[in-house]
Amino acid sequence: MRAHDPHHRQDHSPVPRPGLLRVALEWRAGLEYGAGVVARPLLRFAPRGDGHPVLVLPGMLAGDLTTRPLRRRLQRLNYAPYGWEQGINLGPRKGVMQRCLAQLKALRLAHDRKVSLIGWSLGGIYARELAKAAPEDVRLVITLGTPFTGHPKATHAWRLYEWLTGHRIGSPDIHGPLRQPPLVPTTSIFSRTDGIVAWQCSVEHSGPISESIEVEASHLGMGFNPLALYAIADRLSQPEGAWQPFERPGLRRFVYGNPHRPAGA
Repeated sequence: MRAHDPHHRQDHSPVPRPGLLRVALEWRAGLEYGAGVVARPLLRFAPRGDGHPVLVLPGMLAGDLTTRPLRRRLQRLNYAPYGWEQGINLGPRKGVMQRCLAQLKALRLAHDRKVSLIGWSLGGIYARELAKAAPEDVRLVITLGTPFTGHPKATHAWRLYEWLTGHRIGSPDIHGPLRQPPLVPTTSIFSRTDGIVAWQCSVEHSGPISESIEVEASHLGMGFNPLALYAIADRLSQPEGAWQPFERPGLRRFVYGNPHRPAGA
């Protein structure tokens, strides 16, 4: 049973798409990539992993090239990271999820260990749905700027999504199942300055195995952002079966915001 969150916006409330200023600020992605390179020595102090496999799923119109920096970082932290190996993500076309599920099963068999899933934007939807389909094979899920709640048109990518997939986006009632978190530990990393997705659509209910982490990042640069990278390392490093929510003690409180504070606070 998920705890009630008084600050969590109801899914049916209208949420505007990010304004033009936030869209313009997406140019920060290049700076975030540079910051990730500069912060590489500091990220060596991030918690190290236990070698388990991690499948990284890209966003819409992106492929494994965009997630390569993240996967390299994970490899340095003693994980076994994998790309999705399906070229450019053109949306959930026929066979996409079946191939993802087959890859998940193959990684579980090859490593004889549960697989952690990281999904960026639309890739996060895949990660959540994969975990729902095969919870016995998934260790945890981390999403980056993924719109799994709120109205499906509260992003600047919905028209592109319709054009690529041929799927007509309707009322939020149709997308209700997407709002339900998987039955495995799930973390949503989001930014209130996201210029593509309305941040309210990426806030997960706080619960025994579900949480949100707020970072200052662009949508296009979230997979390079040092704060997001540290949070990912922290979440992945937890012992299997001993998941605990992300804590914000000391200096963390100044760099990771309260994800459930009201808008404008």
